[in-house]
Amino acid sequence: MTAYHRRQTVVVDVGGVKVGGTHPIVVQSMTNTDTADVRATADQTRALHEAGSELVRVTVNNDAAAAAVPAIVAQVDVPVIGDFHYNGHLLLTKYPQCATALAKYRINPGNVGAKRRDENFRTIIEVALAHGKPVRIGVNWGSLDQQLLTEMMDENARRPDPLDAREVMLEAMVASAARSAELAEECGLAHDAIILSAKVSGVQDLVEVYRRLAARCDYPLHLGLTEAGMGTKGVIASTAGLAILLQEGIGDTIRVSLTPRPGGDRTEEVQVAQQVLQSLGLRHFAPQVSACPGCGRTTSTFFQEMAEQIQAHLKEQMPAWRARYPGVETLRVAVMGCVVNGPGESKHADIGISLPGTFEEPKAPVYVDGRLKVTLKGETIVPEFLRILEEYIEARYASPLVPG
Repeated sequence: MTAYHRRQTVVVDVGGVKVGGTHPIVVQSMTNTDTADVRATADQTRALHEAGSELVRVTVNNDAAAAAVPAIVAQVDVPVIGDFHYNGHLLLTKYPQCATALAKYRINPGNVGAKRRDENFRTIIEVALAHGKPVRIGVNWGSLDQQLLTEMMDENARRPDPLDAREVMLEAMVASAARSAELAEECGLAHDAIILSAKVSGVQDLVEVYRRLAARCDYPLHLGLTEAGMGTKGVIASTAGLAILLQEGIGDTIRVSLTPRPGGDRTEEVQVAQQVLQSLGLRHFAPQVSACPGCGRTTSTFFQEMAEQIQAHLKEQMPAWRARYPGVETLRVAVMGCVVNGPGESKHADIGISLPGTFEEPKAPVYVDGRLKVTLKGETIVPEFLRILEEYIEARYASPLVPG
């Protein structure tokens, strides 16, 4: 397996969260409430933070939203980022308390005002300088700088061997990000106060544009597939794109932009982002349960129910365990459904159980650190295994410095 090497970048401080360098890749999310509704936005921001989002972005699109930001920030314990389009230069100057409260400003160079784009961009950078805030220059192919794109398309058309439109679009995105970063530094913004992103909605386009960005600058990069979609499509497409880039060492902060079902749980995008990082071995957030998919040997649903109960138990206990048992998030648990791979998979885990499949002898061997510890039988397998699990966690992870 190819060794993982993190791309070297400068480090940007976002409200106390370090982004870039050798710091852990940061999970980010965004509220979908009306920012002017202080209570709803603060509640969702807290929920996203509790789920594991280390930075939370909110839309700041009008006077009411800008005026609400300080009250929202006062009620949460996570850095809040302001997302500005079209009128950010006006709102940040009109509402200095908003500018002060936010931990970072996100600027889309493709729509910084309808006219005088560079002038409006400079205004936002001047506000960032005055308040000591970093910025993310976030290019998006859905709102790419049309003047720049037209110029590059015209230039391409004059070439003896014109590139295809996709190639020009990708180059225009990189050029927009690089040009805007250069302009920001010309205005006085420090090199280590800039994060770049270039979001698209196609996996191959995402991989290509970030590879190009990574090759041309040392700014931290925020990764994400924009408009990823709903359900499995959004999860799989985001995972596919992020996994390729992260494995190549590209990316310092990530967001999974899922479309929630009506009334759905916004925190799902945080859980997916965490699982991507944990599956790649880049970060650990919670103990992982390995479970077999089932086959004709496992016609009983018992192993599925047990795996679900154990996963739920781990999730429920993690808030307390995280404080009491440092390192418990690296725990590996196996719940297997038959004798074929059950014992072997259980041995590979820190603690595992191999349940009896259809027509197998009704016994469930439990393995701890690769060795058979006990064989469980009867109707109390689940509570007995959970007791063994709790004892193992206490023995392995309890810190003498943390009161029990």
